[in-house]
Amino acid sequence: MSDTAKLQVPGKDVEYPVLSGSVGPDVIDIRKLYGQTGMFTYDPGFTSTASCESGLTYIDGDEGVLLHRGYPIGQLAEHSSFMEVSYLLLNGELPSQDELDKFSHTITRHTMLHEQLATFYRGFRRDAHPMAVMCGVVGALSAFYHDSTDITDPQQRMIASHRLIAKMPTIAAMAYKYSVGQPFLYPQNDLSYTGNFLRMTFGVPAEPYEVNPVVEKALDRIFILHADHEQNASTSTVRLAGSSGANPFACIAAGIACLWGPAHGGANEAALNMLREIGRPERIPEYIARAKDKNDPFRLMGFGHRVYKNYDPRATVMQKTVREVFDALKVNDPVFEVALQLEEMALNDPYFIEKKLFPNVDFYSGVILSAIGFPTTMFTALFALARTVGWVAQWNEMISDPEQKIGRPRQLYTGPVQRDYVPVGQR
Repeated sequence: MSDTAKLQVPGKDVEYPVLSGSVGPDVIDIRKLYGQTGMFTYDPGFTSTASCESGLTYIDGDEGVLLHRGYPIGQLAEHSSFMEVSYLLLNGELPSQDELDKFSHTITRHTMLHEQLATFYRGFRRDAHPMAVMCGVVGALSAFYHDSTDITDPQQRMIASHRLIAKMPTIAAMAYKYSVGQPFLYPQNDLSYTGNFLRMTFGVPAEPYEVNPVVEKALDRIFILHADHEQNASTSTVRLAGSSGANPFACIAAGIACLWGPAHGGANEAALNMLREIGRPERIPEYIARAKDKNDPFRLMGFGHRVYKNYDPRATVMQKTVREVFDALKVNDPVFEVALQLEEMALNDPYFIEKKLFPNVDFYSGVILSAIGFPTTMFTALFALARTVGWVAQWNEMISDPEQKIGRPRQLYTGPVQRDYVPVGQR
């Protein structure tokens, strides 16, 4: 392939460099396009635009590949831990045992929230959505931790990153406790990152809480599978907010707000609601027929993906985890039976195979979280908890890039041309 691309525009031909990454499609560097031609590119949704250079996560949607720093997601989910993956995303390499111990110790010692934030929670209505609470509380962290908001200082950036990763489980657990009217539980430092979150969420002060190792492993896997996913909507939001020089807590709060959308982080909740609508296994053929009917607005939620045109590699891990959790918790619910049978029927239906509508990670994660005991309103909050490490890693990478500029997309203007103001009495 040549190292330049030629573009023909009225009156001239212009050439632009073709850049190659370590893997994946080449890109055409059009940074000088407007200055040379007076034109912009038009790419709604930025589906054909590389907005940055990144070394964190690689996705090949056609082949169903997801790599973090080069490591396949299936290997990480099977053999690693969320703390280890967090270190990998932040630092670029898997840690040694000493490095992992030190990192885990640092995160554990940052899990406590400032006591005044408990009062902050009480300003929300009892029935406030957990994501509304998390948006507010995470944004408010910048009012409590002034010693880690100088984005020009690498040490302060790392402290802020550790604080965000550490405090997110506490923030999410307190949002749940507030919604059910139970007292907040302080973090317990002898538990793992995920075990501590489970205890803060489901434990009560009056009795000891015993972490179920199967549930702990399943939730840790869910956290790994949601840790980062390249330049998706919420990650792009974090980068765009960060490009203005905003403090890290404000940037992550912006990411949480974007993640809240049902087309993004709310997809697993939508998938579970669909399973509940189907209700019984014998109704599955009816809904599959509706999904095939172009005149029926019904769609199978949790199938297919914006990026993956093959099987979602994260879903392969979740398939196994669903059954492990169901067996360990002795789940007996028709909704979960619907999920298992719908998965089997769709995977063997020629229509879904031809359309490449395979179950994605959202189809399985919602089912697992519900079996563990999380209400659907907490699903996106758990997504935000896990994705925080990806957000802060992407934010750190962006701030460290000397070529980073403030984000400023352009537009194709289709409004009125210039016209003169008419006094109100003459209109």
